[in-house]
Amino acid sequence: MDENGGHIHVDAKVVREETGVRGVLAATFGLVGDLPSAVTTGCGVRVPYAMTSWRPESVTCLPCREHARREHLRFAEQVTRLAGMPGAPVDRSAADRAAARHRDLARRFSDS
Repeated sequence: MDENGGHIHVDAKVVREETGVRGVLAATFGLVGDLPSAVTTGCGVRVPYAMTSWRPESVTCLPCREHARREHLRFAEQVTRLAGMPGAPVDRSAADRAAARHRDLARRFSDS
């Protein structure tokens, strides 16, 4: 068995959805950057990108699941707080939907 025990991990930057960014770049410019061959995970190990997932149901590393849960909750709180500020670039209903989505992901990461 390898050093990560065959577990599926999350990227340490789990909230930043690179696939979404890649889709926007591809649609806008017709260019797509290469995916990284390895990433640092939420539990601190470096693994091949293919051993990671953003889907809670696929992640088997418990420290990575906890990391993802915390990150999604933190981001939901940030979105909610920023949307309430004067001059916010996103309206309250859109921010509430985004925050709810991230809270749901956090809940799914905490389910075993």
